[in-house]
Amino acid sequence: MLEADKMFAGSIPENYDRHMVPLIFEPYAADMAQRAAALSPGAVLEIAAGSGVVTRALAPKLSANARYTVTDLNQPMLDYAASRQPPDPRLEWRQADALALPFDKATFDLVCCQFGAMFFPDRAAGYREARRVLRPGGHYLFSVWDRIEENVFADDVTNALARIFPDDPPRFLARTPHGYHDKAVIRRDLEAAGFSRVTIETRAEQSRAASARVPAVAYCHGTVLHTEIEAREAGKLGAATDYVAAAIADKHGRGEVAAKIQAHVITAVA
Repeated sequence: MLEADKMFAGSIPENYDRHMVPLIFEPYAADMAQRAAALSPGAVLEIAAGSGVVTRALAPKLSANARYTVTDLNQPMLDYAASRQPPDPRLEWRQADALALPFDKATFDLVCCQFGAMFFPDRAAGYREARRVLRPGGHYLFSVWDRIEENVFADDVTNALARIFPDDPPRFLARTPHGYHDKAVIRRDLEAAGFSRVTIETRAEQSRAASARVPAVAYCHGTVLHTEIEAREAGKLGAATDYVAAAIADKHGRGEVAAKIQAHVITAVA
């Protein structure tokens, strides 16, 4: 992962929430909220909350006396997430680095993280921190994307941009969101951090959109691809988005479009 891959600032948080969340994140957020609530946690820590899609799904399912601490490394993302959430005395919003969590040992019953572990510069350190703040027997529940070839629109976007920029193709999607998908490696990393009873479920969903332009805008404007495209040629974002939309339409049609998305959902016990 490059340092720039962690930067979700400017217009990206709003575009991310408006376009990416309904396209690929909502079904997994609903699933994670259901899994988390079934554990009946009294104290929850969410890491890498992004624009708050899991927070919005999980908070209504927690008990009235639960504590829910929501964190993200990126303050603009956290601010945006907080702005989307109704006032709730159970929620605390904290900017926090997953590799150096500002919480005492054995503070939480559950740590959850949807599609954030891929961004950890040192996953072993991130896992050790999650285990440190969990109470004995507490659960770490998180998800990562499967390889990019199993996530069709992301693959389509990456391939289309490679045709526009053949000498230096933007590879953010393959490099980072879809760069940590080997289940054996994930299990090894968790066990090395001291977790036990690791379970990994591969879950496929459908990504649906009203037109091919929706995934094109979602990926090109709502992720770090935005800055990668502009870095290669200033002012090229609009033309690149048009090209990607046309490529998706050629493959999937000019009406509503749908394609497979796939992720791993992991549970481990401290």
